[in-house]
Amino acid sequence: MEIKKINVVKIGGNVIDDPEGLERFLKIFSEIEGPKILVHGGGKEATRLSAAMSIETKMIDGRRVTDRQTLDIVTMVYAGLINKRIVSLLQRLGCNALGMSGADGNLIPARRRSPSPIDYGHVGDIDPHKVNKDLLRVLLEGGITPVVCAICHDTEGNLLNCNADSVAAALAIAASSLGRTVLTYCFEKAGVLADIDDETSVIPLVTPSNFTRLKEEGVIAKGMIPKIANALDSAGKGVAEVRICKAEAAGSDAGTLIIAGE
Repeated sequence: MEIKKINVVKIGGNVIDDPEGLERFLKIFSEIEGPKILVHGGGKEATRLSAAMSIETKMIDGRRVTDRQTLDIVTMVYAGLINKRIVSLLQRLGCNALGMSGADGNLIPARRRSPSPIDYGHVGDIDPHKVNKDLLRVLLEGGITPVVCAICHDTEGNLLNCNADSVAAALAIAASSLGRTVLTYCFEKAGVLADIDDETSVIPLVTPSNFTRLKEEGVIAKGMIPKIANALDSAGKGVAEVRICKAEAAGSDAGTLIIAGE
């Protein structure tokens, strides 16, 4: 199969936590034509399991601190329960999916983040140039849809918890060498909103210059900052198009378009 266009779609915990919403999204995703990759998070489920096991969840700037116990939990939840749940639902919809972590097939090597200035524990950072493009090509040309969680490895036998938005960005940058790649971040809002309480206030376009202004004005804050930073980085490294939209709009032109130019 010749690869002309690749869709990389990332869904977050708000979609995963809603069984009916997840099934609706996966039906839409399964109908996207051509090669595609699905990346998922699942932080809320990991937080619930941690609480059930009396393990404290620690967050800094919206990012999870991953000690050894937390690493075990997120691996079980992300690479196990959530990943296989999604794969089985996609199989029912006729989408031949393969559940993967970054360790499988050496798909995504990562390096443990420096403990300075903030020690996030067993958390990894990814170099998109080290993503296994040959494996991606084989899977996509074979009609297989990779379903990738945010657990990666350091090539030394250690697992690392990575940011799912960063995983999606790295995969999209790598995929862009195989064909025109569109990266879509799906979450519960219609896009990047000027007013968080007004679903109609979608900001249609984000560029590096207005991103800086929107951060200064507090319009873009908290977890949305690394999401858009990843999107801008991807757009500057070969990804043809980056969008942030509602899960139900995956594969469409809805939401916020993010470009690297002005």
